[in-house]
Amino acid sequence: MKRNYYVSKVAQNSSGDHEVHDQTCRYLPASEHRLFLGEFESCREAVSTAKKIYYNADGCRFCSPECHRR
Repeated sequence: MKRNYYVSKVAQNSSGDHEVHDQTCRYLPASEHRLFLGEFESCREAVSTAKKIYYNADGCRFCSPECHRR
């Protein structure tokens, strides 16, 4: 099932990563603090797309744990 994914425009303080969230994440940033990445089958595709914008993009550990590397 495809989901909409977003990347945070604001880097995390602790790691500097821009986190990728799916549309259902309870930690999804407010609309003014996120960029729409598109509709994807998996977080891996979404993170790959986000890395074209922010080289240090990473999956959210809550909604995309399989793509979270730290």
